[in-house]
Amino acid sequence: MTERTIPEVQCDFSLKPFNSFGMDVKASAFTEITSEKQIPGLLRLINTFEKPSLILGGGSNLLFTRDFDGLVVHMATKGIEIVDEDDDFAYVRAMAGENWDDFVKYCISRNYGGLENLSLIPGNVGSAPIQNIGAYGAEIKDSFYMLDAVSVKTGEFREFYAADCQFGYRQSVFKGELRGQYIILSVTFKLSKRPVFNTTYGSVGDFLKERNMPVNLQNISFAISEIRRSKLPDPIELGNAGSFFKNPVVSKKQFRNLLGFYPDMPSYPSGEQVKVPAGWLIEKCGWKGFRDGDAGVHARQALVLVNYGNATGTQILNLAHRIMESVKQRFEIDIEPEVNII
Repeated sequence: MTERTIPEVQCDFSLKPFNSFGMDVKASAFTEITSEKQIPGLLRLINTFEKPSLILGGGSNLLFTRDFDGLVVHMATKGIEIVDEDDDFAYVRAMAGENWDDFVKYCISRNYGGLENLSLIPGNVGSAPIQNIGAYGAEIKDSFYMLDAVSVKTGEFREFYAADCQFGYRQSVFKGELRGQYIILSVTFKLSKRPVFNTTYGSVGDFLKERNMPVNLQNISFAISEIRRSKLPDPIELGNAGSFFKNPVVSKKQFRNLLGFYPDMPSYPSGEQVKVPAGWLIEKCGWKGFRDGDAGVHARQALVLVNYGNATGTQILNLAHRIMESVKQRFEIDIEPEVNII
């Protein structure tokens, strides 16, 4: 084995640049994977390490509440390739460490449709299926074809197709029964060469119409990116993890009862149930723009909790619990974090 296939380990390593909340926490050990050739060495390291391990992508969906007493593995593998195509579809594979929005732009530049509504979502490709990321009426599962992963314990390489992943709302098998058991190496998407445009969610259609912009992949991506920038803070400027809470799903009966008290309550169909925007609930409870020290709720989007500079993860989490309790008391609706809390 050559030296470059052995992951370098750094001790007492600051994770501040590796989490979008900007929490100044440390890992007792840290390594970065830039090539699949390092995977065998990584697995030996993980399985002989006497402390827990954490696989880290873009760090955009994490809240650290303390130092991590274990090994943090940052997946930084790069590469995008078209692995197959026909008259209707292109199958595009991206390595786990590719930036998600850069990958979306790559696909749009080739006029491959399916990911445009997921523009400007922070994070990396390898983390996207774990969370089944979604926005503006689209989710990963809609364009997902398969992923390559390796078992942490056995070193066995395995292909996961859509049914294997058990996708749900911000959910997958990798957050459930297989949590922590596999490392995702690459993801392949089935993208349309004859895309069907989706501009009905939110204000995307209005944005394009007001500016007299034709409906195409590039303009949908531009519109969504601009709308997101207008609502969501840039983590480089203000620490945050995007939407902190999941949108709750309630029964139709409960929703009808709520409409009697709140006739302006927005909603979206979710199978036999109804999805209610968590941001609306939180704003109605008076939290929008709230600040307690350096922990706060963003002034333009109540769904986003922010670190104004020196908040600790515990302070952010305590604020989240206060918000959850107030929503429960007022609406009898449970909201829960979308962010992974460590």
